[in-house]
Amino acid sequence: MTSPDRPTELPAEIVERLRRTADGLVPAIVQQHDTGEVLMLAWMDDSALHRTLTTGRATYWSRSRQEYWVKGETSGNPQLVKEVRLDCDGDTLLVKVDQVGVACHTGARTCFDEGLLGG
Repeated sequence: MTSPDRPTELPAEIVERLRRTADGLVPAIVQQHDTGEVLMLAWMDDSALHRTLTTGRATYWSRSRQEYWVKGETSGNPQLVKEVRLDCDGDTLLVKVDQVGVACHTGARTCFDEGLLGG
């Protein structure tokens, strides 16, 4: 597991349903709650998910920095969590948020603004 071992208070039924990668992570698709706009993809472990559910602030595990980050803590563009869903296979989270400001570290509204590959 890439993140520090720490106790989690996630309910057992959630812990059992989560299907994590080999390094203990689950991808989290982040969506604007009222428009359906896909904002970004991030990663969560059990602790990040617990923090997100209990604080109402989106918290992720940074694979590059090997640390937790609360979205907007340094940028001033927080994600206020409205709901979190787990897909039918238990291997992907959908985090519906109210995004304040931009979601992407490049300054774009979403991480997918410049990503059209064709068609």
